[in-house]
Amino acid sequence: MVMERRSFVRGAGLAGVLATGLAPAVHAQAAIRWRLASSFPKSLDTLFGAAEAFAKKVHDMSGGKFQVSVHASGELMPAFGVVDGVQAGTVEMAHTSPYYFVGKNEAFALGTAIPFGLNARQMNAWLYEGNGLKLLRELYAGYGMTSFPAGNTGAQMGGWYRKPINSLADLKGLRFRTVGIAGKVLERLGVTVQAMPGSEIYQALEKGTIDAAEWVGPYDDQKLGFNKVAPNYAYPAFWEGSAAFDFFINQKAFDALSGEYKAMIESAAAYAAVDVQAKYDARNPVALRQLVASGTKLFRYPKDAMEAGFKEANALYAEISAKNPVWKKIYDDFVKFRADQNLWFRFAEAGFDDFMQSQKL
Repeated sequence: MVMERRSFVRGAGLAGVLATGLAPAVHAQAAIRWRLASSFPKSLDTLFGAAEAFAKKVHDMSGGKFQVSVHASGELMPAFGVVDGVQAGTVEMAHTSPYYFVGKNEAFALGTAIPFGLNARQMNAWLYEGNGLKLLRELYAGYGMTSFPAGNTGAQMGGWYRKPINSLADLKGLRFRTVGIAGKVLERLGVTVQAMPGSEIYQALEKGTIDAAEWVGPYDDQKLGFNKVAPNYAYPAFWEGSAAFDFFINQKAFDALSGEYKAMIESAAAYAAVDVQAKYDARNPVALRQLVASGTKLFRYPKDAMEAGFKEANALYAEISAKNPVWKKIYDDFVKFRADQNLWFRFAEAGFDDFMQSQKL
């Protein structure tokens, strides 16, 4: 099912392959029409745009014979209903963040992010060169799905607050929008957590239904207008040192494809994954400057809150491991990989970053 990554790189692009050996086979394939349900609104050209980039690549590589129609959250089904849609075969595939579905199994969170997890490069390394993708696909197979990485936001911001958070004590009783395992950790710090899709956050903040909310980072957050109703912007999100998202595909639909079409899906997903992370890294700095210029007040997440979060996160992980063998199997591999990655990043990467970010550029 999985192409050799090295052979894909050596291929120097699918265009050349299609022009030679693959093209006749493609033309021999029957036309395919799939539907993709996204958990994201069209207004987010980064997140939703990844699904559009994927669909365009599949279309182009197949000469228009394999078409994937992309549907925003709420069009075909609710944002948090897309996995059920893939399982039932209502749609062939979904584009979403796995941690939205921790209600099915806490291990889904490991496909996106857990508090004090991996940064974006480390997550990619675990997925592609470690055991991450293999272990997660074993999990998703139990739900009639397979998966392909769809990108990463990079490290996220810590959210928008009506009032700045100066210490751990300020979190007590805060009504905060987040999702996944992050919510369980924050609840242990005294936060009242409310899960909701991105399209509902602004109205909840404006009406005072919630006191604070986190989404992604400057580029997306600016588009959603959170700075207009909660001017204090925290960093970093200790619950999302990175945030990966996936294309989930109905297993029967995927198995029914020819080898050529399967290869196109993998290649298009890889393209979309690289594309979306590059967009975030390029666009976030500009958006952050604009937000600050318009009155946004940045503040660093208090150290005592970070330390308390770290302690509670590890306690929660131990509790989940004791009762959920699927989580334990994936998590044990995840933390071993994390330890090796942080040993390396501590020297070359962090050493370089620390120097460069202290310079006047």
